[in-house]
Amino acid sequence: MTGSEFMHGARRGLAVAVSAAPFGILFGAVAVEKGLSSGEALLMSATIFAGASQLVGVELFQHSVQPWLVVLSVFAVNFRHVLYSAAITRLFTSFTLAQKMLSFFLLTDPQFAEAERRAEAAGRITFVWYLGLGATVYCAWLGATLLGTMFGRLIGDPRAIGLDVLLPIYFMGLVLGFRSRDNWLPVVAVSSVASVIAIKVVGSPWHVSLGALAGILVAAFLPPRGGQAEESGMDGAAVAAPLAGRAER
Repeated sequence: MTGSEFMHGARRGLAVAVSAAPFGILFGAVAVEKGLSSGEALLMSATIFAGASQLVGVELFQHSVQPWLVVLSVFAVNFRHVLYSAAITRLFTSFTLAQKMLSFFLLTDPQFAEAERRAEAAGRITFVWYLGLGATVYCAWLGATLLGTMFGRLIGDPRAIGLDVLLPIYFMGLVLGFRSRDNWLPVVAVSSVASVIAIKVVGSPWHVSLGALAGILVAAFLPPRGGQAEESGMDGAAVAAPLAGRAER
């Protein structure tokens, strides 16, 4: 049963890995171009495990800015994970402290959405399933980074061959997967519109978190029709806002 749970999670992780691979390759190529060695780029992927903030960090390293500014910039890019962790904690109640720490380290946009979908379908998630999903994505990200450091320059601009659309399409599928939830349409609509307005007014990466917060406010004021818990609206908003951010990158 444990092995079956792990493999089920790993199969779900494969779709994420394929979608994220072009961005991992892109990071590896950019890191080498900015002066990092293959080992340093791989270490960065292994410890930070967040594509957008890694690209921001590499760019700032090149300009020799103050360390606190690098940390603040990375925090700004990943601020949405504060929302994710708050929403997903309820699914980790049966995990040990060590399992919770590892689970939060592996928490990414698709990891959050897939865990929500699994909990909705099965009523709960197990640590083994969650680990199968997360470990697959994590290992694939490291592999893509390494490939990028070695062969990234041969690919050039991912947009030229359409690789940049894979992750936005995957995220669109995740968002649509929540469409049976109460108030899904107004939450996603407000979250998306707020993200677009925020990127024009405030800029990236704050548009992601501001879009999510707008969706949360809508979910808080719209009572669920089917007796569903209010956090469902929050989860939908937290998934919808990263879609705008991923599509923009």
